[in-house]
Amino acid sequence: MKTASLQQEVLYITYDGLTDPLGQSQILPYLKGLAKQGYHFTVLSFEKKERFQKNAGMIRALTAESNISWVPLPFTTRPPLLSKFYDAVRMKSEAVALHKSVQFDMVHCRSYIAADVGLHLKQKFGVKFFFDMRGFWADEKKDGGHWKANHPVLSRVYKYYKGKEKQYLQNADYIISLTEAGRKELSTWPSYNSKVPLQVIPCCADMELFSPTDEVQKKKSREKLKIRDGRLVFSYLGSVGLWYMLDEMLQFFKQAKQYYPEALLLFVTHSDHKFIKEKAVKAGLNPDDLLLLEVPRKEVPDTIKASDINISFIKPVYSKISSSPTKLGEVLAMGIPVICNSGVGDVEEIVKKADAGFVVDGFSAEAFDKAIQSISRLVKRSPSSIRGAIAPIYSLDKGVELYANCYRSVLS
Repeated sequence: MKTASLQQEVLYITYDGLTDPLGQSQILPYLKGLAKQGYHFTVLSFEKKERFQKNAGMIRALTAESNISWVPLPFTTRPPLLSKFYDAVRMKSEAVALHKSVQFDMVHCRSYIAADVGLHLKQKFGVKFFFDMRGFWADEKKDGGHWKANHPVLSRVYKYYKGKEKQYLQNADYIISLTEAGRKELSTWPSYNSKVPLQVIPCCADMELFSPTDEVQKKKSREKLKIRDGRLVFSYLGSVGLWYMLDEMLQFFKQAKQYYPEALLLFVTHSDHKFIKEKAVKAGLNPDDLLLLEVPRKEVPDTIKASDINISFIKPVYSKISSSPTKLGEVLAMGIPVICNSGVGDVEEIVKKADAGFVVDGFSAEAFDKAIQSISRLVKRSPSSIRGAIAPIYSLDKGVELYANCYRSVLS
């Protein structure tokens, strides 16, 4: 038995890697903040080979600064589906071995695959189970077409994880939801245990890194990127994939160029630039009207500050009720207005309440035209006003404070 005077030990399990962009933006900053409040973390993560080779040294230095122990395991991709079960077995085995060595007070599980291990540690060893649900993961897999309802195997996988989801919700000591919309939907599920406390914590932004922009910084950034004066610059931040509606964003930009012929679309992304250019040409755009860049995380703010307005369209499917786009908080923290769509988490409510952009209700030419008409007003919005309006929601310090309150509730 450990005495009360000893530091409380937390096992943090994530199937996302710390060397991933998401790990650097949505895992490490919180853990560094919580470590200052007296918690010692052991992080069990799964790392992609190329990113691990590129970023492992940096992550080891960052974790060492906060006395965070890091246990990286290789992320498996083949064979499809079976590799995930293989990783799940390795995750559980490693977590049990770590617990026997460290004796954890709590296991913080990021999403569902990690939650299965957290539930096991609770049932076998009595470790507190902190379910950081993030989103409706099983429904995301279904909505994204990975687990098709008419597939004899994948439909069973979906049902299996919905059954697991019920166990997580009923046995957790605390639940984290990314959105208020997700919390409300969750409360209607028969599987939800209302006796388990639940806190809404969105994907927060590092307000120091994503500092407010101004005309001087914008000019400096444009000079560095060789963007001519007077061009209206749209930006897109983050990956381009399943949920992000690239075709619709390109169509919006094409329509906007009818009003702003000199407009430029700046992509800051790790996604395949060739693919994006091919899509742009197919949409009838001139490749010279696009600027595609891949930059380290610390250089993202100065690069995005070259833009006047940010675009982000995300598929408004059922599972996205629970989604909190990381990029939204980061862009708004810099005071850059956004054009986004409804049907995604709390996005519409936040953007409208902060007067921080325009929310399209659909992707028709008429809906786009309404958004385009708002641009002349939006680019005049004070960056400090936008930042001030969203800071209480997206501040990393606020997020760390909320997590700390939840930790104290579980571990007191």
